Amino acid sequence: MTAKVGIVGASGYGGAELLRVLYGHPAVEVAVVAAQRRAGTPIADAFPNLPGDATFDVVDTDRLASLDLVFLATPHGASLQLGRSLTEAGTRVVDLSGAFRLEPHTFEQAYGEPHPAAALAPAVYGLTEFTRAAVAATDLVANPGCYPTATLLGLLPLAPLIVPGSIVVDAKSGTSGAGAGASDRLHHPHVHGDVVAYGAPTHRHTWEIEQHLAALGPTSAQTVSFTPHLIPMSRGLLATCYGALVEGATQADVDAVLRDRYADEPFVHVLPPGTFPHTKALAGSNGCQVSATVDERTGRVVVTSAIDNLGKGAAGQAVQNANVMLGLEEAAGLTALGVYP
Repeated sequence: MTAKVGIVGASGYGGAELLRVLYGHPAVEVAVVAAQRRAGTPIADAFPNLPGDATFDVVDTDRLASLDLVFLATPHGASLQLGRSLTEAGTRVVDLSGAFRLEPHTFEQAYGEPHPAAALAPAVYGLTEFTRAAVAATDLVANPGCYPTATLLGLLPLAPLIVPGSIVVDAKSGTSGAGAGASDRLHHPHVHGDVVAYGAPTHRHTWEIEQHLAALGPTSAQTVSFTPHLIPMSRGLLATCYGALVEGATQADVDAVLRDRYADEPFVHVLPPGTFPHTKALAGSNGCQVSATVDERTGRVVVTSAIDNLGKGAAGQAVQNANVMLGLEEAAGLTALGVYP
């Protein structure tokens, strides 16, 4: 059986990556490729890596509602409207925006506006390795953000070994994470040869990391100091996380926890201590590399996690969640192996 799916917001980087991945999916037909502002224009004009002479579609809610599943790669305001209307019509939805990732009171803190769907049941947070069963049973998945994905995959298994309140996250992402819209700060002469921090200490992903570190982990709420950085490459994301270890915790404990947790996961690869992830090794993939090294001098653990921000940080994870929702092989259409060099 082939599932019919649609993409809304297909002219953005996340939507284009979805289309690239789904073109190679063995059990999915992409029936709608919607981008309202570019409707009627050739897809290949925007993304020359995508074959064929197809054009972008208009956003037709009735047509979308007839599909098995719809990916929303739209801003959170549009996702809030489309996500609920489609699920109420019986169509499964994977949303790549921040519309459904947070509790309503937390959403207001992070986005500076009240959540209009506060009275409705929340979506399932689609960090697939930790919410697989819930993803399979829901019609609405909130695909995690790129920074939270890398951070949570590194920290969640180790949370019981880390002193609450001691976590610091220093993360760096390629410029595609800022979206396809034109911006002075993303102009090539400004970005080339430059690294800059932004959004600290109130970047909206701080709340997402904290909420789901508590919700999915075995410990109480954690406060996190999070600082993202923009680096001069198109894709890739590296999160380096520091936390004080509880008394008595050792490198052997850290190794055992990570390896036991991810032993059967197809997309998370645990590296030996002292070996660190490479973003390039994951380019174009849904893979994640994680390593954790204990600094005995300071009593802290250094956890490093790398992903492709458009892969495991967006489109790849969205397809992974869709596979689970549709009852398909979870790894269908995906790879953990990046393009290297």
